[in-house]
Amino acid sequence: MLIALVLTALLSFAAAFVLPWVFPLLPATHIHLALAMGVMPLIFGAMMHFVPVLTRSKSPPAGVQLVPAFMLASGTLAVYSFATVNPIYYFAAFTAFAAAAVFSGWIMRRTSSPLNKPHPCLYWYLAAVACLMLALAAVAAMALWPEQRQALKNLHSHLNTLGFVGLTAIATLQVLLPTVAGRFDPQAATRLRHDLKWALGGTLLVALGAAWVKPLAWLGVLMWAVPLVRLGKAWLALYAGEILRFHGAAPSLAAALTGFAAALLLGALHGGGVLGATGTAHAFILAFLFPLVTGAVSQLFPVWARPGPQTAWHAQTRQQLGLGGGLRGAFFLAGGVLLGLGWRGGLLLAMAALIVFLGQFALAVRGARVRAER
Repeated sequence: MLIALVLTALLSFAAAFVLPWVFPLLPATHIHLALAMGVMPLIFGAMMHFVPVLTRSKSPPAGVQLVPAFMLASGTLAVYSFATVNPIYYFAAFTAFAAAAVFSGWIMRRTSSPLNKPHPCLYWYLAAVACLMLALAAVAAMALWPEQRQALKNLHSHLNTLGFVGLTAIATLQVLLPTVAGRFDPQAATRLRHDLKWALGGTLLVALGAAWVKPLAWLGVLMWAVPLVRLGKAWLALYAGEILRFHGAAPSLAAALTGFAAALLLGALHGGGVLGATGTAHAFILAFLFPLVTGAVSQLFPVWARPGPQTAWHAQTRQQLGLGGGLRGAFFLAGGVLLGLGWRGGLLLAMAALIVFLGQFALAVRGARVRAER
């Protein structure tokens, strides 16, 4: 399923920026195409991979394994709803809320095991899913509180981006980059344990600031800066050599961290009424999500395609997917920031990098199939 979710996410990214050039779509359509249909199911699929690893436990039960499929169905309904101006997105939100509740219950059961001390990353995952559920509840509140519809949309947007996606990604990056570099980060667990309050508090303040009290957005940015600065300093001290390379997953993941910081600042400018919502959403997708997903896929696809002992094929596939990872990350980062600031040419930079990676991924999938047939 994970490979199908990766392919869906990459195609959703491409479609989200190609379709508006062909069809007159509402901005919410292509934003939900990238986030709700592409990223949301993939995040739940990735968490299903990491939670058993972090808890040293077995794979999730069949019901939980269906959660990414329900999220994909919900995202597809949301995209259809905005494309056809149909209020079925309320049902889509309810479906996603129910699936997220099931998933959070599974994580809580895994963290309550007396046999294993829960990894602090899991609490970030729980906080992320809680933010998603609050964001989905805000959709229902739009029907009950129509005079606050725009404020609730802003709340929904930031709880999804900084909360659900951001908390999941920043936590996972602290586990994933040391794996990519092949060297342990001795302070990762301590940072995750101490920094969740700053990241979650910052998310809530930015969301509330964007919705109702604008100065809170800047306070939220300052709170988020605490874990981001700590992580950035640790990475530069431990992994500067890997991050500054032209190839590999590490520079792409580092670009994702930088892109998140840039998107956070642009999001605060939106919360303060300086920038529009569409531009900041595009910056979040291009500068943060694109390098995050492509970098993570470069490292994890071989494991997902062929679980078990690592072979020369796994190393070769990682090398193939990581070709130009540094340049690709720079293109995503620059393109997202420029588009967020209003220069549409930034989209061309990001799309060029994404098209190249789609070709690399297609070759990797073909290689996995050929190997499986032998």
